[in-house]
Amino acid sequence: MGISDVTQKMIGDKKKWREFKARSHALPENYRTAVDGFTRYLMYFGAADGDTATSILEDLIDVFERAAADGTPIRDIVGDDPVEFADALIANYEKGGYIAKERSRLNEAVTRAEAMTPRT
Repeated sequence: MGISDVTQKMIGDKKKWREFKARSHALPENYRTAVDGFTRYLMYFGAADGDTATSILEDLIDVFERAAADGTPIRDIVGDDPVEFADALIANYEKGGYIAKERSRLNEAVTRAEAMTPRT
């Protein structure tokens, strides 16, 4: 697997990534700073695959572009807990990211362990 394959898996289509970054850079500085923070968080805790990550980031930039155009304060967008906002954004996607994947694996492991338990 080459580096471009790894990049594709992690961030999705390069063209879409570049478009996202261009849209982000076009935002006013305060909105851009917030988007950069969310982008970093989503890269660590967001989608497990590039296509889903791209979709989440496109939704994020759409929200912030609209808010910037309307002059909506950032806290009115994300509320008092930005992590909760980001996690809710992630949860809108079927695969739900790395955390959801690990939760599923844990549930499956316990189910398998339960099936192996001798009955008395």
